[in-house]
Amino acid sequence: MVDYPAGSIAVIFVSRRTSGDDAGYAAAADAMGTLAARQPGYLGIDSVRGADGVGITVSYWADDASARAWHAHPDHAAVRAKGHADWYDGWHIVVGEVVRAYAGAYAGGHRV
Repeated sequence: MVDYPAGSIAVIFVSRRTSGDDAGYAAAADAMGTLAARQPGYLGIDSVRGADGVGITVSYWADDASARAWHAHPDHAAVRAKGHADWYDGWHIVVGEVVRAYAGAYAGGHRV
């Protein structure tokens, strides 16, 4: 697990996927994950999606400038526009500052 230091930025993206074009969506998600990881200030990402199509992706950045630079990246902007037009029924984003972060092990699906 990655340590997200106090003062870093968490960009929380909540979305509901449309049906269809799963291959195109998966390819774009993989490409964006690879591209994001190469950006200055990138710290990591966590992502889940339920059977109902609702997903939560949290990307972590060293500072607000890094998060904003990722948002402005032209390749990310193009894929984001495609997502808004074709892959999502709806979405919202929350940006917050990490106050503290810690982790533990999971056993049998329960935090220990």
